[in-house]
Amino acid sequence: MNRRIEFAENMVAEIQDNGVAELIFGPENGMPMSDANGHEALGTVWATLAAEKDVRCILVRSLGKGFHAGGTPELVDDMLNSGVARLRVMQEGRALVQGMIECDLPIVSAINGAAVGAGAAVALLADISIAGERAKIIDGHTKIGVAAGDHAAVIWPLLCGMAKAKYHLLLCNAINGTEAERIGLVSLVVPDAELLEKAREVADTLAQSSPTAMTFTKRSLNHWLRAAWPAFEHSLALEILGFEQADAREGMAAAKERRLAKFGGR
Repeated sequence: MNRRIEFAENMVAEIQDNGVAELIFGPENGMPMSDANGHEALGTVWATLAAEKDVRCILVRSLGKGFHAGGTPELVDDMLNSGVARLRVMQEGRALVQGMIECDLPIVSAINGAAVGAGAAVALLADISIAGERAKIIDGHTKIGVAAGDHAAVIWPLLCGMAKAKYHLLLCNAINGTEAERIGLVSLVVPDAELLEKAREVADTLAQSSPTAMTFTKRSLNHWLRAAWPAFEHSLALEILGFEQADAREGMAAAKERRLAKFGGR
């Protein structure tokens, strides 16, 4: 019988009999987002699931109309107005990236619809990322006037190369599943109707594979990410610093009012 672990509102894990833990974002048919509690949980969930003796693979999926849209507007407002909140979110963002890199279990993401901010981090830091054709991957940081921090500096250049990483991160382009696979940003693209089936097939294969082979291969490959860790730490600090600046306030106001931002420059 499947077991459930609730990590936060609209974030639960269902541990299957085949050794796959499905980490599920909700709400169903809504847009998954993380409030303060959910953002904190994104940094701790990986170690918790890895400590479960009957779990051999993690599959991250969504019940919503998108994969995950990042932090709630309230969370972002807290960052604009509170130095304490900024430092907390910085620590949690670091924990998310480090938690996924250091998790010994293979992680698979099934990317449906929009994956933005922390949602894009989870989607792309997965060891195997599978996108539906209509997935929409967006790193929206520069659009709201802050640096592309959290995961982008550490993983995008390794996935799609520096030229494409700069192009998409500076311009905040929305990248669909087909284009994401073409440039190497995701592992695989499939028709949307086949996304969950394919992701479960891959996760089941990983769960039935040699645990030591999976762990040791992941540990070895992730040294490329560890080598880029100083760039990550720097980008994360600059992102958080950006939330103290006037451009971030203007960027968020423009997003809420659905207009072009008028940034003040340096």
